[in-house]
Amino acid sequence: MTIVEGKSGITIFDPLISEETAKAALELYYKHRPKKPVVAVIYTHSHVDHYGGVRGVVDEKDVKAGKVKIYAPAGFLEHAVAENVMAGTAMSRRASYMYGNLLPPSETGQLGAGLGTTTSAGTVTLIPPTDIISKTGEKRVIDGLTYEFLYAPGSEAPAEMMYYIKEKKALNTAEDSTHTLHNTYSLRGAKIREPLPWSKYLNEALKMWGDDVKVMYAMHHWPVWGNKEVREQLSSQRDMYRYINDETLRLANKGYTMTEIAEQVKLPKSIASRFSNRGYYGSLNHNVKATYVLYLGWFNGNPATLNELPPDEEGKRYVDMMGGADAVLKKAREYYDKGDYRWVAEVVNHVVFADPGNQAAKNLQADALEQLGYQAESGPWRNFYLTGAKELREGVQKLPTPDTASPDTVKAMDLDLFFDYLAMRLKGPEVADKHIALNLDFTDLKKKYLLEMGNGVLNHTEGLQSKEADATLTLTRDTLNKLMLKQTTLKDAVAAGELKVDGNQEKLGELMSYMDNFDFWFNIVTP
Repeated sequence: MTIVEGKSGITIFDPLISEETAKAALELYYKHRPKKPVVAVIYTHSHVDHYGGVRGVVDEKDVKAGKVKIYAPAGFLEHAVAENVMAGTAMSRRASYMYGNLLPPSETGQLGAGLGTTTSAGTVTLIPPTDIISKTGEKRVIDGLTYEFLYAPGSEAPAEMMYYIKEKKALNTAEDSTHTLHNTYSLRGAKIREPLPWSKYLNEALKMWGDDVKVMYAMHHWPVWGNKEVREQLSSQRDMYRYINDETLRLANKGYTMTEIAEQVKLPKSIASRFSNRGYYGSLNHNVKATYVLYLGWFNGNPATLNELPPDEEGKRYVDMMGGADAVLKKAREYYDKGDYRWVAEVVNHVVFADPGNQAAKNLQADALEQLGYQAESGPWRNFYLTGAKELREGVQKLPTPDTASPDTVKAMDLDLFFDYLAMRLKGPEVADKHIALNLDFTDLKKKYLLEMGNGVLNHTEGLQSKEADATLTLTRDTLNKLMLKQTTLKDAVAAGELKVDGNQEKLGELMSYMDNFDFWFNIVTP
């Protein structure tokens, strides 16, 4: 979290993941500086660690009253909400590996996440922005200081922006230039980020402010002081992301596959030797693979890999062809003794998926993953390896889970995204031959929708009502939120006059009964 003192108050940038940590940070600041009011908040981009603590630093009443403005790049709310609900459970489960949340902090456990220490586990909040930045060159005077923005969508986040404070000659690069090679693909699972426009945004920052800038600071890391040093930081990272893009494509056009390219690509010494370009968070290997997939997809062109067997079936056949589990483990231990841990992890994985009850196989797999973790430069790689090893030995420990569809997130969804979220949860095969149609009339929004389930999908159409609908529901968006968050029931909402149903009242309940729920603690290293 960054705090800038202005004319009458303070402006807060990217208030952390959790309400509790952001509040503690502001209290620490006030112990050492004058207690000026928060007059503005800036979200640099749409990842949760840059907005989730906002209620710890401002009261939404002050935002609604116009006392506090919240600035964000165009698309911020859409992407912030969509990322946390549409694939939220899978992404959060994998994030428990990526950030080492399940590992004890120790020299053989969690050392950090590469970009920082780890993620907090408090309350994720969200207050929608009041002011949107939609193009490069936009300027705002915020609390007496002049800000100029560089709109950078599709770089480190789908919605992101950098900005320059003229009076302080200070450039904020969000997460487009930090003291590590970043992820063009996040191992927790996310849409692939494009290194080519990323490099061009950094070049644009150099063009716009390179002659004047005196200090550059990014979220998560320490500043870069001095004009020469800032220019070197920006230009070397610009060239790094450009090299990843161009060299991956050059080798792809020579016929190399994703894995082959990732083994070959090495950054030029002039780039790789800079501390800030090391792979402490992202890694060159998985960023190159992501770039290949970005342009060419998962298929490498070899028809032998077009329709591979699932891991458990593949494992049974591999183990059978290699002479059984005991023979595989005997040879694998020989490779382990030679330090060939990558191969041990790959081959023993087949035994684990062929026979998940084989604890000897799981232990050897865990031994190999641990060694790979200890050798990893990237924090997320280390955490993935060591967490996988832990779960192979101990099984999946069911702990308190994060709520990706938090109340603030649900309230921030527009209706299109809300209905898309419901459609994603629909048990398609179970309802393939069923049909339900509901008219929805939102009295506060002055909007009407037709919600129609058929052929195993749930479609919604704004502005359409059907005379043949099973029921017409008249309600407010707030009532819909309460139903979604289980703060009220269908029966209670009708009794309270918050929901009026004309037609078959049971159809809404029937529709909701077809919604799937997701177990957070699904297996990753075993079938």
